[in-house]
Order: sequence, then C-alpha cells, then structure tokens
Amino acid sequence: MYEAFNARDLAAAETIFSADFVSHPLGTVGVDSVVKAWNGLHAMFPGIQVIVEDMVVDADKVAVRTTLHGVLGGAGVDEQLLPSMMEIFRVQDGRIAELWGISTLNRSAGGSATTS
Repeated sequence: MYEAFNARDLAAAETIFSADFVSHPLGTVGVDSVVKAWNGLHAMFPGIQVIVEDMVVDADKVAVRTTLHGVLGGAGVDEQLLPSMMEIFRVQDGRIAELWGISTLNRSAGGSATTS
C-alpha cells in the first residue's frame, strides 16, 4: 500500500483495498474514499513519502508505525516537524478491509492530533 501511495499509483487502490473498505478515522467507505484521501495528502504535502518504521502482523491485523516526509503546502518544513501515524489494518481475502489510526498530521499543520 505505501509503495502505491509513494508512487502516486491511484489505480492500485482498486487491488489493495476491498470494495467496501472502511476508514474509521475519516468515517468513509469504499475505494473512492481512499483515492480522495491520497489526492488530498499529495496536494497538502507535495513530494510526500511515507516511510514504514515498524510493522507487526497478527492473524488478519497489521499494525504499522510510519513517518511522513515532504513539503507542507509548498513551503519548506523541517522534517522533524512532519507527522507520524499509527495505523491498524484488518485484511480480508488479501485486501485491506478496515483501517483505524492516529496521526499527528493536524498537529504538524498547526492543529490537533486526530484519532479513531
């Protein structure tokens, strides 16, 4: 998934996420919501790259800790200020079916952390 995001391969979302994928943090359903979220992040952080720091797999769950590197809104941002995320995915039939997560994305952009 992160390779597709980093490469801006939006078409890959169809093969990575289930048709009824649920993002609990965003309160959205479906692959189209993934593409919309990815487009939004790419617009907010030109050149964004998600770096996987840790990944743990247990049965149908995958927990991932990542950091984001890029430029915020076209203005340079010190990389130490860029967001980190903790996400838990549920996998069903080889595709991501659900996502829960917490991110410091809003805090890095001057807001508060988001959770779900």
